[in-house]
Amino acid sequence: MKPTLVIFASGTATGGGSGFENLVAAAKAGVLDAEIIAVVSNHDHGGVRERAERLGVPFIYFAGPYDAEHYQKIVTDTGAEWIALSGWLKFVKGLDPSRTFNIHPALLSQLAGRFGGEGMWGHRVHEAVKTALDAGEITESGLTMHFVTDEYDRGPVFFEHHVSLQKSMSSEDIAKAVNKAEHDWQSRITNLVVHGEIRWNGIRPDTLVVPDGYSYLPLR
Repeated sequence: MKPTLVIFASGTATGGGSGFENLVAAAKAGVLDAEIIAVVSNHDHGGVRERAERLGVPFIYFAGPYDAEHYQKIVTDTGAEWIALSGWLKFVKGLDPSRTFNIHPALLSQLAGRFGGEGMWGHRVHEAVKTALDAGEITESGLTMHFVTDEYDRGPVFFEHHVSLQKSMSSEDIAKAVNKAEHDWQSRITNLVVHGEIRWNGIRPDTLVVPDGYSYLPLR
């Protein structure tokens, strides 16, 4: 039996959800050896639902409240073994931190974690990166994948990929470059997580296991 996965993806009221679609495509191609049993969005008729219906993936509208009880009910009702956050913009509570993971569109290790935490989501992240780029503080951005705890963007990081930036890039250019990298890497790293090659016990960060070649190294 394949591992089962539910994806939380906010998208927007009119679009979004490309990360979710990329994961579905990877599952169909065998790059992601898992069964995506549902996708969850906080927009009833947004881009995620449109993609789900087109792809034949069950859609769940989650209007909140965004508390432990209601998150847990969704996971229990779907029967999913794993929970992937892919562009999910709501705070998560009460889910198993050893089986819940997120992809973040910036390097959480960069500038003492400046590009993570409360308020650092969506285009706000890329605007903050652009400001730091213009100030000469950074020359790259990237993506981070990490396990999810009850603290914003502070669960154990298990993968980062760096994306070089040019001074002339706008925040939209940065977003496009990072999004491409996300699509290149998300499904492959997700596959390692759902098959237990990347793992931790959900309590102690020092129990994190990452295969050679994928180890997370902080920026110097």
